[in-house]
Amino acid sequence: MVDRSDLDAGDGPSSHRGGEQARRAELCRRIEHRFADDTLLELALRHRSWCSEHGGVESNERLEFLGDSVLGLVVTEHLFAGSPTSSEGVLARRRSELVSANALAGVARSIGLGDVLRLGKGEEATGGRTKTSILADAMEGVIGAVYLDGGLQAARSVVLGLLDERIDGVVSGDVTSDHKSRLQEMAARRFGELPRYEISEDGPEHEKVFRAVVRLAGDRWGAGEGRTKKEAEQAAARETTRLLSQRHDEPAARADGHDADRGEGPPDA
Repeated sequence: MVDRSDLDAGDGPSSHRGGEQARRAELCRRIEHRFADDTLLELALRHRSWCSEHGGVESNERLEFLGDSVLGLVVTEHLFAGSPTSSEGVLARRRSELVSANALAGVARSIGLGDVLRLGKGEEATGGRTKTSILADAMEGVIGAVYLDGGLQAARSVVLGLLDERIDGVVSGDVTSDHKSRLQEMAARRFGELPRYEISEDGPEHEKVFRAVVRLAGDRWGAGEGRTKKEAEQAAARETTRLLSQRHDEPAARADGHDADRGEGPPDA
């Protein structure tokens, strides 16, 4: 059990703590896991730079160590079961792509993990909340925390839920097919929020067509259609990333027919 006194070290006013709790609750909603022991999540969010400024309390490094192994097991098991004809070399390459620092940092950005990390002043000042290495390590820490809180099945559910479409892209050999993840990263970086998808459907039950429209930063952006909700969302995400990329060159039409304002939102670094 984590020492509660360690977790409270350095907390600010109650209003600040309330804001942190709300952000953590939103993180739990996004990973679809409700912690029975919330001290595990709090520990997973503590970077060593913060701990060194608060009396050397425990950091998330041990949870990262555990989470790395849990992540590897879940991904390996899933690839092994889902690709019975793939060779060891192919499986190893796919696993490497899925558990890489870049992949984990992308997942972390998509769920807003950087916003809830506890960082030291130095890391805060140098953009630690967006650093790939810090985000990837923290993602492993969260996975380790989920494993301790709910066991392997809970960890499996979280990992596969977060990596679902990335896995599809890697297994299909088209890593660029995960347009939703790319859009999430772009939206988090540029607007500080995640995209939402408005879904509608048309046609008879056996021939339904789903339509998705991306809503981001108060506007409707790309639209797409597909035979499933996932296909429609991917198509809408692909169109939205194209529109956002165009903003560096010229205004692009959004799904509502208006021109995208090139000055809206922060540009890419």
